[in-house]
Amino acid sequence: MSSRFHTSETGAQLFARLEGRRSLEGIAANIFPEDGGPTQGDVVEMHGMEGTAKTETLYHLVSCCILPAQCGGLEVEVMFVDTDHHFDMLRLVAVLEGRLEPAGDGSLKEETLKASLRRLSVVRCSSSAQLLLTLLHLENTFCSRPSLCVLMVDSISAFYWVDRGNGGDRPARQEANLHKCAELLDRIRRDYGITVFATTHAIMRNYASSSASPSSSSTGDFDRPYLCRAWQRIVTHRVVFSKCDVLKDKKQVFSAACSTSRTRGVKRTLFCITNSGIEFL
Repeated sequence: MSSRFHTSETGAQLFARLEGRRSLEGIAANIFPEDGGPTQGDVVEMHGMEGTAKTETLYHLVSCCILPAQCGGLEVEVMFVDTDHHFDMLRLVAVLEGRLEPAGDGSLKEETLKASLRRLSVVRCSSSAQLLLTLLHLENTFCSRPSLCVLMVDSISAFYWVDRGNGGDRPARQEANLHKCAELLDRIRRDYGITVFATTHAIMRNYASSSASPSSSSTGDFDRPYLCRAWQRIVTHRVVFSKCDVLKDKKQVFSAACSTSRTRGVKRTLFCITNSGIEFL
């Protein structure tokens, strides 16, 4: 009976599937390979050390999603799950304002900003158990809101060390909550066509980055996947972030190296952070 319940499609799921969701085609073309960017049901892992602009890149992606079409956005809703407590609404507003064209009518710009922010929902989690319960609740939200196309988790690895400490010497217990979260995310992306962006922290320091050139492929072990296999199986795009030993106009330069399950090779992008968001080089 249990298997029949999970394999049968509910009326709400059928409605969500038939209603369809907006495609993210062309989002952040500077980061993702041509004809290899994230689409419905894809999972993007954004990996790197602390301070390598992963959250800043999420702000860039949020702005691409929630801004109206006439401002270069996709005009879709985003659910942002903040587990690191790094989310900064004022910073996001600055990024949005930087993408809005200067207009003489300040009230029109303000209304555009408010309308864009209404497409964003933010929830915070303080443990892997809370993250699991949040995702269970969000499944119903995705089911009932076809305009909600994107789920962002910053970060999916936030509770890795806490769970390892609480799980004793059995890996299965250490990874139990993350394994369940990955299975749930897999179901959500398949059933509702949700695109998932999630950051992960590197647990090995990238000693090679400081001496390597921006185009070097030598990154050591810091970019090696370490989360449970249930998570690794659903990842379709992986973007590895690092700092470069380069400055541009006294600003730190960052590197993003993207590989996907559908394309060959790695696309590398250099960028720096300005007051109004990411500037690609």
